[in-house]
Amino acid sequence: MKRILITGGAGFIGSHLCEALLSAGHEVLCVDNFFTGSRGNVAHLLSHPYFEILRHDVCFPLYVEVDEIFNLACPASPVHYQHDPVQTVKTSVHGAINMLGLAKRLKVRIFQASTSEVYGNPAVHPQPESYWGHVNPIGLRSCYDEGKRCAETLFFDYHRQHHLDIRVARIFNTYGARMHPNDGRVVSNFVVQALRHEPITVFGEGTQTRSFCFVDDMVAAITAFMHSSDDFPGPLNLGNPNEVSMRELAETIIRLTNSKSHIEFRPLPSDDPERRRPDVTLAREKLGWQPTTQLEDGLRKTIDYFGQRLAQMGSVA
Repeated sequence: MKRILITGGAGFIGSHLCEALLSAGHEVLCVDNFFTGSRGNVAHLLSHPYFEILRHDVCFPLYVEVDEIFNLACPASPVHYQHDPVQTVKTSVHGAINMLGLAKRLKVRIFQASTSEVYGNPAVHPQPESYWGHVNPIGLRSCYDEGKRCAETLFFDYHRQHHLDIRVARIFNTYGARMHPNDGRVVSNFVVQALRHEPITVFGEGTQTRSFCFVDDMVAAITAFMHSSDDFPGPLNLGNPNEVSMRELAETIIRLTNSKSHIEFRPLPSDDPERRRPDVTLAREKLGWQPTTQLEDGLRKTIDYFGQRLAQMGSVA
């Protein structure tokens, strides 16, 4: 049994990671400031004898004794990270410094949840880890993109300068149960709009693409990377290499929900990437991992979750 700290543990991916590590027999300390995370995401874990939850902002130092650290703390949807962009940068940078300092003091391995957004609007497709990215440093999305890029710099400098044992993963679009209904991410947006029979808002002409990984597959990859005996620190792309256009995704969700919704096209936001697809060759080589959940199977589970969630909220059309 390990004592494991998960920052952002009450968030979408973090809550699933808490579950997985508890199921593996570990003790989990979930730390979250509940800006985008929710107690409801981990309420079913509160009675578990090896689960503990602590309200804390990683922008401030944390003094605990643990055996390893997963740093997932940061709002990840444009709606949330653009709400307070200065705080978003602080969470990425100050949060990384504080967690790295804790890992250094304890001499433990630390995982950084980086993002595909470090590639910006990529000029290389699909994106390998060797690609340095094409990022606007002063745009509306820069608080998240550049905050995460700086966090990667910090992790690798601690690795080189202090010989810290790190794992840096670049997480591509992930979806599934416990996404926030109003987080502005495309899967949650489309599913909620379809269940309410509202217009499905597609930006641009809907030709821009993303690659969607079901959360169970993502958590399996994260834990495999963190607990690998290989000393490879990353960065490592984690995601599903199957690419789908926004229009195709909207049409699929309308069909799976039997919705009366129609697609409504709106102007494309600034700095919105045209294409996004991970090259996961390295993850296959290092972890023997690849996603196994088909998009429609994962969407059905996600639709079931949102159907129940909206029914509880009394907001299904």
